Amino acid sequence: MSDTADMTRAGDGELWRRAREGEPEAFGVLFDRHGEAVRAFCARRSGSLDAADDLVSIVFLEAWRRRGDVELVDGNALPWLYGIARRTVQHRWRTALRHRRALDRLGAAPAAPDHADEVAARLDDERELARLREAFERLRPPDRDVLVLCVWQGLTYAEAAVALGVPVGTVRSRLSRARARLEATAEAALPVPRQEMS
Repeated sequence: MSDTADMTRAGDGELWRRAREGEPEAFGVLFDRHGEAVRAFCARRSGSLDAADDLVSIVFLEAWRRRGDVELVDGNALPWLYGIARRTVQHRWRTALRHRRALDRLGAAPAAPDHADEVAARLDDERELARLREAFERLRPPDRDVLVLCVWQGLTYAEAAVALGVPVGTVRSRLSRARARLEATAEAALPVPRQEMS
């Protein structure tokens, strides 16, 4: 393979090998292939499209830095990239929490009325979304991670296990617990994640 068109047909393993050997174009193809999925994961975990764009940059920078450590699942690098994304989002949350605590020590600013909340309160879809988000936030972080990976990102249990660095049985139990808690607190009907064929 000598040009980018041929490179786009290469598998993830071949592209990572070529990236490690000094072909940055191979890494660009990997970014084009998996960037949107990683962005969707980051948006769902951070709750912000703007933050997701920044997080994707950080994820792929870290992936480039760790390109010698890639772990493929059935020739697919996406679960490994989700693992980097999960740790990146967690780091961002810890940073934001430290920032909020520092601001709290400064004292509260006078409250200003938020007219956007009044408008959002009138929309049934917004209320339902708020209920679901509240129920989602009540979940433990490990349960949220497995829910996002298996339900929204469509990973199998094995792929999610690689992304989270836990056994497949742990993924199954966390997903079951997360779905039960969401249904109990928000009466949310969640789609069934895709499974591997036995």
